[in-house]
Amino acid sequence: MCCIFAAAAIIQAVGLMAERSIFTGWDKRCTALWGNEPVFIGHNLHVSPLFSREGLAALIENYPRERYNIFHMGAKSGDGWFWRQGDISGMTGEEVIEAVSKGRLWLNLRNVNLVDPRYGKLLDDLLGELSGYMPGFLTRRRGSGILISSPNAQVYYHVDLPGQLLFQISGRKRVYFYPAHPPFITHEHLERTAVTGLGVDIPFAPWYDEYARIQDFEPGQMVHWPHFAPHRVENHDCLNVSMTVDFSTEPILRAQIVNYANGILRCGFGVNPRSRSISGLSFWAKALLQKTLRDTAWMKKKKAAHAQIEFRLDRAVPGGIVNLATPAAEGDRVMAHAEG
Repeated sequence: MCCIFAAAAIIQAVGLMAERSIFTGWDKRCTALWGNEPVFIGHNLHVSPLFSREGLAALIENYPRERYNIFHMGAKSGDGWFWRQGDISGMTGEEVIEAVSKGRLWLNLRNVNLVDPRYGKLLDDLLGELSGYMPGFLTRRRGSGILISSPNAQVYYHVDLPGQLLFQISGRKRVYFYPAHPPFITHEHLERTAVTGLGVDIPFAPWYDEYARIQDFEPGQMVHWPHFAPHRVENHDCLNVSMTVDFSTEPILRAQIVNYANGILRCGFGVNPRSRSISGLSFWAKALLQKTLRDTAWMKKKKAAHAQIEFRLDRAVPGGIVNLATPAAEGDRVMAHAEG
């Protein structure tokens, strides 16, 4: 009976959220800055029961293996740079959240909009609301995920190929956004990311922070940053829950196609591509190239090399982590869009 009442409460809450705006404090400045500077906007998702600890625990327990990643990373200092991928099979949802609250772990529930229709409706609602604020904002592809990460955990300097929104649900983190141009990000970095899926495989220098936009991120805040702007994240000393939204408009989708094709030409054939045009004969030739080659054995091998499962969570062992494989080389850590 309690489960019935809880389910009814969630359904009622989702219905109420659909009747009111998800975003708060939107004004003309947000529209003017969108896509050009990091834009911080209020939201009300952090009060939704969809993101309660109990609701998230239930979601984790039934989550398809092919749609989640859990990562173990180095400390902010002392442990060096590493980022390895693991498995949560056999753990209850609450046990997973508890393990994350005590370790240096980052759980990414990818494509939650496809796994649970409630989050699919939420994604449709918020993108529909964005379209109301910005007529002409049309997405060709869309997806959302839920991130649950440890106190003091971090996501290393990386880049995302789709457009990104990040909603802070609980906890606090510090986000660093860097300019979307050299030396912070180059065409070669984007091409390699497209081919390998390894978002953190781009160089970082400490002096980059002098040029970063730095913001402490609170529950009830959403941020959108310029396309291809590198960024990194440092959690404060508290468990963090966030929701990500990735999207591709027509120009973004075409840029992804060009990055993939240019990456194949550069990494696979040793050709230095000269054009990054997203229209004309050059674009359509590259669209055909990447469509033909993206599912070949060579491409699958490239991506598989960065997806090795190296540990699993286990409630029965001290520290909760069982090592499964010899750690991969430092350059072979997988990112898989851990932060948007």
